[in-house]
Amino acid sequence: MDLHLQGKVAIVLASTKGLGRATAFCLAKEGADVVLSGRDEAALNEAKAEILQATGREPLALVTDVTKAEDIERLVAETVNRYGRVDILINNAGGPPAGTFDQLSDEQWTNAFELNLLSFVRSIRAVLPHMRRQQFGRIVNFASSSFKQPLENLILSNTFRTGIVGLAKSLATELGPDGILINTIGPGRIATDRVAALDQIRAQNLQIDASEVRKNVEAAIPLGRYGEPEEFARMATFLASPANSYVTGQAFLVDGGLVKAI
Repeated sequence: MDLHLQGKVAIVLASTKGLGRATAFCLAKEGADVVLSGRDEAALNEAKAEILQATGREPLALVTDVTKAEDIERLVAETVNRYGRVDILINNAGGPPAGTFDQLSDEQWTNAFELNLLSFVRSIRAVLPHMRRQQFGRIVNFASSSFKQPLENLILSNTFRTGIVGLAKSLATELGPDGILINTIGPGRIATDRVAALDQIRAQNLQIDASEVRKNVEAAIPLGRYGEPEEFARMATFLASPANSYVTGQAFLVDGGLVKAI
């Protein structure tokens, strides 16, 4: 299938590792001009070099803290200055701390809101004038399987990831007339640093080895294994592409069948 991504410009937030990085690679391989972002300049430069070597396309890479409005505005402005347009926004951010309700402070709730929901709002707001002007846009929000089935010890994620789905559902109605499609994807147990860290926390709580945690989770996944970031990225890339012409306001899981809720 031709995804028609040649000449399209994609901003990928938090794209130095994990799902963001895999998605940036996939978009570039399909012919998109990719803009990388993240707080770690060295990691940005590494991802930029790898994409250039693998695809022959040199990404724009900008140090960006998604919790700062001015950083997001600068990211979009520099993208438009270089390419003249923004076609695709991949909304992504690191996960909030683990913990139960009684363990979390007001500051932690506020920080999680700014990182995992307000950053998405600000990024969408920043790209909309450009997408509306060209009457085309694709926005893909990365969330978590917790929007479908809450995860133990992750109340911050359960709360704000669900908010992302509500945001996208509302915006699908508002943005559809402008040719802008918006969808949400929730990863299940994908083999990223974030999931490894959560497995380690659970292992410590249960006083077992992290490999035992993974083994137990894999036993509950119909496909019998953790997913790879590239498998998630392929779904994101389709939803971000012109080949997706009639899917908007939807929330998808990429979880190997782990979540049983309908």
